[in-house]
Amino acid sequence: MGRRKKIVQECERLMDTPGNIRNIAIAAHVDHGKTTLSDNLLAGAGMISQDTAGEQLAMDTKEDEQERGITIDAANVSMTHEYGDTNHLVNLIDTPGHVDFGGDVTRAMRAVDGALVVVDAVEGAMPQTETVLRQALREGVKPALFINKVDRLISELQEGPQEMQERLMSVIADVNELIRGMAENMDDIPEDWTVSVEDGTVGFGSALYKWGVSMPSMQRTGMDFGDIMELERADKRDELHERTPLSDVVLDMVCEHFPNPVDAQPRRVPRIWRGDADSELADTMRLVDEDGEVVFMVTDISMDPHAGEIATGRVFSGTLEKGQELYVSGTAGKNRIQSVGLFMGSEREEVDRVPAGNIASVTGLRDAIAGSTVSSVEMTPFESIEHISEPVITKSVEAQNMDDLPKLIETLQQVAKEDPTIQIEINEDTGEHLISGQGELHLEVITQRIRDNQGIPVITGEPIVVFREQPQEASREVEGQSPNRHNKFYLTVEPMAQEIVDAIQLGEVSMDMPELERREALQEAGMDKDTSQNVEDIHRTNILIDDTKGIQHLNETMELVLEGLQEALDDGPLAAEPVQGSLFRLHDAKLHEDTIHRGPAQVIPAVRDAVHRALIDGEVRLLEPIQDVRIDVPSEHMGAASGEIQGRRGRVDDMYQEGDLMVVEGIAPVEEMIGFSSDIRSATEGRASWNTENAGFRVLVDNLQREKIMEIRERKGMKLELPSSIDYF
Repeated sequence: MGRRKKIVQECERLMDTPGNIRNIAIAAHVDHGKTTLSDNLLAGAGMISQDTAGEQLAMDTKEDEQERGITIDAANVSMTHEYGDTNHLVNLIDTPGHVDFGGDVTRAMRAVDGALVVVDAVEGAMPQTETVLRQALREGVKPALFINKVDRLISELQEGPQEMQERLMSVIADVNELIRGMAENMDDIPEDWTVSVEDGTVGFGSALYKWGVSMPSMQRTGMDFGDIMELERADKRDELHERTPLSDVVLDMVCEHFPNPVDAQPRRVPRIWRGDADSELADTMRLVDEDGEVVFMVTDISMDPHAGEIATGRVFSGTLEKGQELYVSGTAGKNRIQSVGLFMGSEREEVDRVPAGNIASVTGLRDAIAGSTVSSVEMTPFESIEHISEPVITKSVEAQNMDDLPKLIETLQQVAKEDPTIQIEINEDTGEHLISGQGELHLEVITQRIRDNQGIPVITGEPIVVFREQPQEASREVEGQSPNRHNKFYLTVEPMAQEIVDAIQLGEVSMDMPELERREALQEAGMDKDTSQNVEDIHRTNILIDDTKGIQHLNETMELVLEGLQEALDDGPLAAEPVQGSLFRLHDAKLHEDTIHRGPAQVIPAVRDAVHRALIDGEVRLLEPIQDVRIDVPSEHMGAASGEIQGRRGRVDDMYQEGDLMVVEGIAPVEEMIGFSSDIRSATEGRASWNTENAGFRVLVDNLQREKIMEIRERKGMKLELPSSIDYF
């Protein structure tokens, strides 16, 4: 019997004891060594050869990942590890570190109970480290820390024991500060989740040279930092690996400190599911009952050329089996499961059944998308997975040959299904297919995959940046009149407090919530009590408040009012870009007695007119997306690096020394950052490393407003003159 077959059988045997299962994700900043670490764990479990571990990058299963040397898709693997005389089943997800693929990290966190955060010993905690920690804690996932590349401190930086200890302690302190800041509002965490060397929740080592240590492993093997420095300096890395192998240290830490599904689900289910907490279904999920109704949360959709669409996710209760007919949230009818399996890196191994508490991959769920709830009974679906950032860059994609058009449309729909952070839109006026994503690299990877995997030659346009519109002050009351002059609406608008906008974006406030809960969440974010009681609708990050009193026929017309409002907010008055962060109040309405005279053709234009007039009176401005930029560069190139930010309408906020490098931090507009990578390389002779992170939107400076508005209007084929009432530029 082959080794792989043996491992699969062992995994199947362990699936039924949830107390011995650990579902974990490995998350970190780009290039801190997650995939190399995963290789070590696979080698330790006997799934790949020890000799190639660290170079094979077994979890980067796609060709473009191997070529670019970065992880693009989250990859799953199941393995076994013996700890304390008991065999454990470890379901691991290796996640991407590049900011453009942050959506994969958010979705992976929904499926797991523990997150191993990897930090580079030389670079320390970086912006993306903070983001992945936030993503983990928001889903109620417990963190542990592995400090990688410790060999560089010894051999490259030649640090002594004292310096090295100080550096490692400062990395741990930084990570704990982040955890403390994020966990203080989480009432459902019983214990302190900060990491410490004494507790064994921190590991150190080198994924490349396959050795690692932690406090428990030092006590077990008798190795201390002095021995490690000696062996590392004498270049006896093989001996180091033999005496204290990395995979044992990390997998022991996983088995000891991460919660199993039985401990984790009672805490996690209320956080991600708003159904009836006293129902039988809630009980079976809390108890991880494999005999209960099936509840499966899809966190990832991928395409397999042979098996078709594969849905991967977490089984919260019941047991998945081939041939079951299950409901998929948000769609009618049932889907029939064709096969269930486990992922072994790039290979998928079919099994007969997967019980509660495990991560499974399923074929046959054709209606499922990433984020769907799949179940054997109709139920309240899980909370939608909230992605932290929204798309900021758009490209048009066209098929070179008209014959490929149907295939291209199908592929784009598939892309949107696999990656919810991508938005696909077909512009009906120009016939273009617009694809929006998190950054240049994100779109480049998607279009390359359409070309290579689907064999469709496509032409892509220049990247276009997504803008927003927002009023800058409170407007006076304005009137919107219907075409037949029989219906009138009176509205005002004001900019909304940033705290409320953030709460909507993070999914803490939505129209799906029970009214009382929504009211409390809005008041917590700073909205006054009376206003929070009259919320009629939330669209994107805009709110409509109904301040009217006893107006006849308004209730039956309200649906049309909301339709008009949403239409007007999707296309702002300046350049038909989406409106954000606005609070509208409906003060009064005059409606015709006769239903015929207040139909959609009358009400929608009247509301649309009122919304746009209110926005113009509130001095609506264009907002542009901005990015935080961090550049690490030798001091002689510091001037050139800061010049690159300033020359792009950016500003430098801070410069400081870290080790032998200077760090330049600042912000710059996304639009000006297109092509940044080649410019910064040539400006610093290729010696800079940098990273950017989306930082929301800010008002475009007044002297560029008119020029930018005209540019967008021209691109969209709109009239090139603004309404005469816009006289404030």
